[in-house]
Amino acid sequence: MSNLLWDDVRNFFDPDLMGALPDLSVTGTSVEDWQAVFDLIRSSGWAWEYVEGGVAGALPLAAEVLTRPADAETAALRVRPAPGVLVIFWPMAAEEIDFDVDLRELQGQEGVDVLCRLLAVVGRRLGKPVVMTAGGDYGNPVLGFDPTADRVVLMADPQLVQLV
Repeated sequence: MSNLLWDDVRNFFDPDLMGALPDLSVTGTSVEDWQAVFDLIRSSGWAWEYVEGGVAGALPLAAEVLTRPADAETAALRVRPAPGVLVIFWPMAAEEIDFDVDLRELQGQEGVDVLCRLLAVVGRRLGKPVVMTAGGDYGNPVLGFDPTADRVVLMADPQLVQLV
């Protein structure tokens, strides 16, 4: 159970207000941080699939993924941290860990709890903040894992969310 309640944050989980695929990220990262996320996913017991150019394969080392040529096929790490919930990590640059969730899969208190657990697990492993913004609104996080507080916190007022 997270410290955030559905009734308080439901606007941040509304696909019409936030976009169905909000942006989640960890900034100031390195190849080692990406490797820590890969290792976390491998050891978590979560279902996952690494796809490069639409073809599934073994999950390589983060250094291999992040040093592919600029014109290489898109790589994605598709993770299911809970039944019916898909998270897609996009290993494009060492300096930022980007991933997406589908808000339509995260409805009700259970959805809030799943997202908060995910953000906390990733944030604790890296010792860094993990933030969520509305799709394409990178400068305005709405919630995220705060490593100092060791929990997911609100970063904006859910009642002031504007249509994207």
